[in-house]
Amino acid sequence: MSAHFRYAVVGCGLMGAAAARHLANMTQGVALIGPSEPADKTEHRGVFASHYDEGRITRTIDPDPVWARLARNSIGRYRDIEAATGISFYREVGSLLTGAGTEEGRGYVARTQAAAEVAGVTAERLLQADIHAKFPWFSFPDRTEGIFEATGAGHISPRRLVMAQSQLAERAGATRINAAVTSIREARDHVAITLADGTVIQADRVLCAAGGFSIQNGLLPRPVDLKVYGRTVVFFEVSEADAKAMGAMPSMIHKAVDERDDIYMLPPIRYPDGKYYLKIGGDPDEMELQEHELGDWFRSDGRPHAREHLVARMKALVPGLDVLSISSASCVTSYTSTGYPAIGWLTPGRIALLTGGCGAAAKSSDEIGRLGAELVFEDRISSFDFDFSPVQ
Repeated sequence: MSAHFRYAVVGCGLMGAAAARHLANMTQGVALIGPSEPADKTEHRGVFASHYDEGRITRTIDPDPVWARLARNSIGRYRDIEAATGISFYREVGSLLTGAGTEEGRGYVARTQAAAEVAGVTAERLLQADIHAKFPWFSFPDRTEGIFEATGAGHISPRRLVMAQSQLAERAGATRINAAVTSIREARDHVAITLADGTVIQADRVLCAAGGFSIQNGLLPRPVDLKVYGRTVVFFEVSEADAKAMGAMPSMIHKAVDERDDIYMLPPIRYPDGKYYLKIGGDPDEMELQEHELGDWFRSDGRPHAREHLVARMKALVPGLDVLSISSASCVTSYTSTGYPAIGWLTPGRIALLTGGCGAAAKSSDEIGRLGAELVFEDRISSFDFDFSPVQ
């Protein structure tokens, strides 16, 4: 006879692990189902996740009040999660948002400053000379301006955050099942969850938080409103001495003269191989992925032309960098048509969806997961005044 749970969260990424933690603190009978990170991505033939990394930008300032609140609520719990697990995943090095001296660039900085004022967030507006004095590593186009958020911002390790969330979920009583799921279907009085090896697990209610793999053929009872895009990121290895010399470097987002040159950048971070890397992302064009392309994409190192573009951007923005090696990797971002996470029922009272980070959810994943847990436990979301329902 298959195992039966009251609640099952499918997907052990940033949103799913957070949802399982919150749900396990609300009730008993919770399962968190999903495979662990593969040891060798090039040989892996199952599903992947985008949290297999050490750097994601975190900040509370956002011109969109919904995203700002999701971020603020999540960031406010980072230190508690670290304290409860002993797993350090957050570095409060600050976040610098810059706009080139164009109408769009100035508008971006002005909107960001206005959002900070509305949210009551302390942020410093910087002219180009101020940016150079405060952060001498960067070289920006003439008349660049910026907003610096010194507290409540910096970067997180998504890999270690998932580790911490999963640990707390299990500590609260959740059962961790290290397996991929191929199908979630409503049965007569339960939901049947079929694992990759054919095992069927039963649950009264299921929350599917499968990220980009939510579009996997046959996983859900019906297609979901989600577009998945391939992203290339590039890593620049620096020495430990140089990493320490750049210890005050913040995370950075830059709106360039040409939008194809927009980038985000993370300061030197120590990776599991013991080396330090700066990371840059910002593809010059879009590449939508279909379900059958996801595995090959994750096994790749990204697109060569995107890598070349990002190498050129790093050289332009941090011209004095002494680079020991350059490498690249692939990940995905998943977008709903609303521009917000999809959190709602696919089949009322049985199967719910939690997906669609829209390129902004890593920092906000704890609150997004909490809302998914609230939905399946209470039937609806009452603590956040916004409709996240999936588009039908």
